[in-house]
Amino acid sequence: MLYLWVKALHIISMVVWFAGVFYLPRLFVYHAQTNDHVGQERFKVMERKLFWVIMTPGAIATVITGLTLVYLHPMWLKAGWMHAKLLLVGCLIIYHISCGMFLKAFADNQNRYSSVFFRWYNELPTIVLIGAVIAVVVKPM
Repeated sequence: MLYLWVKALHIISMVVWFAGVFYLPRLFVYHAQTNDHVGQERFKVMERKLFWVIMTPGAIATVITGLTLVYLHPMWLKAGWMHAKLLLVGCLIIYHISCGMFLKAFADNQNRYSSVFFRWYNELPTIVLIGAVIAVVVKPM
């Protein structure tokens, strides 16, 4: 029963994390296109709240519940699908950190990237999500 509760919390927190991961770069797209001071300040508030109130707690909860699931099933660490998933989670953590760096650049009015860059940047977590879901559900390795 504990396993099912932890699994449910893991899925919920992952969905929360990905909601932020998908939306924050989209805000960066619009922020990069904004020229007026009021609009820029509004995006700064939205980005900060999304990153610190939704994305980061979702990421922390996902990692904690994921580690708990591995603790409950340590034999998973020998499976190729788990290695692939952990690699993808590591990539997502790096992506999350890079979002924080872009957030700081925007907050300091130091953004150097165009809206086109952020449109492409916004696609990267989709690859991670597809790979992680296939690894866990299909277990091809």
